[in-house]
Amino acid sequence: MSKPKLLFATCNAHKMMEIREILGKEDYEILSMKEAGLFPDIVEDGDSFEANALIKARAVWQATGHAAMADDSGLEVDYLDKAPGIYSSRFLGEDTGYDIKNAYIIDRLADAKPEERTARFVCAIAYVDENGNEYVVRETIEGEIAYAPAGANGFGYDPIFYVPAYGKTTAELSPEEKNAISHRGKGLRKMRELLTNRRVYGTGGQKIR
Repeated sequence: MSKPKLLFATCNAHKMMEIREILGKEDYEILSMKEAGLFPDIVEDGDSFEANALIKARAVWQATGHAAMADDSGLEVDYLDKAPGIYSSRFLGEDTGYDIKNAYIIDRLADAKPEERTARFVCAIAYVDENGNEYVVRETIEGEIAYAPAGANGFGYDPIFYVPAYGKTTAELSPEEKNAISHRGKGLRKMRELLTNRRVYGTGGQKIR
């Protein structure tokens, strides 16, 4: 008997590796949009991480009728009034590399006191089941902005996000260490818990409709 499909609204290969490691493969065939041959034109114009995650999950569900999941995540830097926030992926321009983004953030914090370097990664995960029921959860990981990029693991802002408890940036953590504490890891486990308990993703989250 074939497994039901769960489509994740991303084409990011790095993100899909994390998703499969955390969600597992027992109950669903987990596919990215690219793997499913799906390329909807999704406009992420929500005013929060939760809103953007729901926009993406709804678009995939509406296009396929399959259960769909999406995340919207980003970096909030307190010294920068929580920028880049929901604009993290588009910060300084759609095609700007993260090496440039990371260098810019470090430069902006040149005069920040150590206690002013606080930041967090935020992840909202939305799930739409086959019947159109919608769920959303939000998780974070607290940390600081490093004084210089470090580490070759991870992606995005990982090289500048320092986790004091580990004495490392998230780019210096092993995949297992990162998945255990990351915003996305915690959010996906919360979703997986509800799948196990109720056959629907979203334990601890809010059912939208």
